[in-house]
Amino acid sequence: MYCLWCHEEMIPEITWGNVFRFFAEPPPLCADCQEKLPLIEGSVCPGCSRPSEKENLCPDCLKWRSHPNLSGVLKRNVSVYSYSPFMKEVMAKWKYRGDYELVHMFKNSIQKRYKEKLQKQELTAVPIPLSEARQKERGFNQAEAIAGLLNLPQTPALTRIKNEKQAKKSRAERLKSPNPFQISQTVQSPVLLIDDLYTTGATLHWAAFILKSNGTPEVYSFTLIRS
Repeated sequence: MYCLWCHEEMIPEITWGNVFRFFAEPPPLCADCQEKLPLIEGSVCPGCSRPSEKENLCPDCLKWRSHPNLSGVLKRNVSVYSYSPFMKEVMAKWKYRGDYELVHMFKNSIQKRYKEKLQKQELTAVPIPLSEARQKERGFNQAEAIAGLLNLPQTPALTRIKNEKQAKKSRAERLKSPNPFQISQTVQSPVLLIDDLYTTGATLHWAAFILKSNGTPEVYSFTLIRS
C-alpha cells in the first residue's frame, strides 16, 4: 500500500487487535499526510461552517440574511476542511492538473461529516456544474467527484451560463456578479448542493435561488473546504 499523496509505502503493524481490519479497505493516506488535512472541529458558524469561538452566525451569514433577493435561499452549508497551504497544494493538483484519484484522500472525512450533520435529511445531490469549456479543460467536475462519495440520488439540475473564473475575482466582484446558473430540470424535493469550496457563498446562494425559484422546497450545501 502506498500513500495517495506522498507515495510512501505504508506497512501496517499486524496485531491481534487489528488483524481483522487488515483485510478491510486500506487507508488512502499515511499518518503524516492525514494529519496535514485541516479538519474543521469545534465551534463553527451554524450557517456556513466557518470556524468560530462561538456558535453564532458570522458577519458573512448576517449579510446574506439581509440580502434583498437571496436571504434565506440557502438553509445551511456544511464543510469538512479549512483552507491551508497544504490544502491549496492538494486542490491545485486535483483540480488543475487532473489527478482525479485524489478525491479518495477525503473519502472517510466526507462520509463521516455528512453522516454527522446531514444524514437525517432526505436529500437529492446537485453538484455545482462547470462550464462546458472548463469541464473539457479539467476532464472532470470536482463537485461530481465529491457527490459520488455520498450515497445519495443525484441529478444535474443546473447548467452554467457564465464562464468567468471565480478564483480570479475579488470578494466584491463575486458578490456583484450576475447569476451564472439556469435550471435544466426541476427538483421538487430538498436538495444538497455539492461544491469543492465555500468562499463568499455567492455561487451556492445563486444556485439555491434558481432551484427554489423553480419549486425546490429547501436547499442545503455541502462543501469540501470553508475558506
